[in-house]
Amino acid sequence: MQLPASAKGLVDSGNGNSVALGETGILPPTVIVNHTPQEMTLDGVRFIFQNIPHSESPAQLAFYLPDFKAYCGAEILNQTLHQILTLRGAKVRDALLWAGYIDDALVRFGQADVYFGTHNWPVFGNARVVDFMKKQRDAYKYIHDQTVRMINAGMKPNEIAAQIKLPASLETFFAVRGYYGTARRNARAVYQHYIGWFDGNPANLDTLPRHDAAKRYVDMMGGADRVIKEARTVFGRGEYRWGAELLNHVVFTEPGNKEARELLARTYDQMAYGAESAIDRNWYLTAALELRTGKNGPGPDPAKGIDLMVWMPIDNFLAAMAASLDGPAADGKAFKINVVFSDLKESYILWIENAVLHHRKAPPAGDANATLTLTKGVFLKMVIGKAGIKDLMGNEVQVAGSKIDLIRFLSLIKKPPATFPIATP
Repeated sequence: MQLPASAKGLVDSGNGNSVALGETGILPPTVIVNHTPQEMTLDGVRFIFQNIPHSESPAQLAFYLPDFKAYCGAEILNQTLHQILTLRGAKVRDALLWAGYIDDALVRFGQADVYFGTHNWPVFGNARVVDFMKKQRDAYKYIHDQTVRMINAGMKPNEIAAQIKLPASLETFFAVRGYYGTARRNARAVYQHYIGWFDGNPANLDTLPRHDAAKRYVDMMGGADRVIKEARTVFGRGEYRWGAELLNHVVFTEPGNKEARELLARTYDQMAYGAESAIDRNWYLTAALELRTGKNGPGPDPAKGIDLMVWMPIDNFLAAMAASLDGPAADGKAFKINVVFSDLKESYILWIENAVLHHRKAPPAGDANATLTLTKGVFLKMVIGKAGIKDLMGNEVQVAGSKIDLIRFLSLIKKPPATFPIATP
């Protein structure tokens, strides 16, 4: 988000341009697509929907327009290789299921003369459409199958990523090049999907925190100055991956070392300029920007999602509240709070037990420390930070029972930081 759009800054792949910064809203659906094929006529146009959940996203649909012989592949087909796991963080996707949905589309809608999607440009002509879909299908399945083959041979994520390479028939096809996702990253994602974070080597079972390990490495190598000197030699040879590993230890040992920060930033610059994937490039350049300026973006503004939150179930917010509980601070604490939403005619019981925040939709409990009565609108103001504890004493909120216990309870809910560093401690 902070990178300038320039030859040395942000370059998009047409599939991951930037992050939307405007307000977000939603309209509740009136019709749910929950099976394949699901036929409907919308505004005089015939649709055949293909339900494709847990592919590129948890909920997704594609569709075919039989009167136009046109297939919309949504996000399972693009003019570039997609990501089985996003670098920004998400649940890992199922590459085998993804390939299966494309194959299902070929069987059902293989007569299509036009392909179009939610990104990039269309494909015209049945032979070209079929070829495009087959190669997209086979790219994901090849990465899946070959990764599993190497897993079964005892290979680890980095070893698999170093060896994975698409066959010539796919590697030379533009629409599965790694301009967005990459074969290396997707192979690591397949490993994660099946095996998880542990690679089987007990040295990686309980590793030291990054800062502690970095300091020990730098001390062992003779100190920061010596490591930086070696990193300069490595930089001159163009061994940027190794240089980044060396300098990363120095930065985590001495965050204020300007020489190390600048050399690591220059190293990331070069790694970015050599990256085929726009996502990889922008990640390297963002790290370089952080090393040089200390900036890592403004962070999300919850207020811009208020029109979306209006339609979200209360359970979602209470689950998020539980994940914001300061567990160590809550150890030994026992509070029970009733929350009554006067406009929704709903009530919930929240309680802390074993340093865990639970909630249950139920009538108010008679033994609660306090009962909080408010509207969903006021509650959402609290969620987005537009209302705080002092507002609980206002006219829009009623508190019965111990106000002190209610404040003590709410003080255990810690708001997460809006931003955090990615390349520095």
